[in-house]
Amino acid sequence: MSERDLVHRLLGTSGDDPGCDGAFALLAEYVEGELGDGDVEILLPGVAEHLRNCPACREDYEGVAALAAGRVAGDDPYAEQ
Repeated sequence: MSERDLVHRLLGTSGDDPGCDGAFALLAEYVEGELGDGDVEILLPGVAEHLRNCPACREDYEGVAALAAGRVAGDDPYAEQ
């Protein structure tokens, strides 16, 4: 096993991980699935895995999830008053 293969094996994720671009593209769907009580771990396992392993994408996810949860609760900061 090459040094590069070893590093990827230690730090990488499985082949299901869509990477940052792929996870970001599915982030809204992932959050909507969570809010709808869907099992996103089963529906989008690659995104779930990526979010567990990528701090930058996890931060994006947390922001989108907080915004979506606020809108569901009626705390939309952009709503007309």
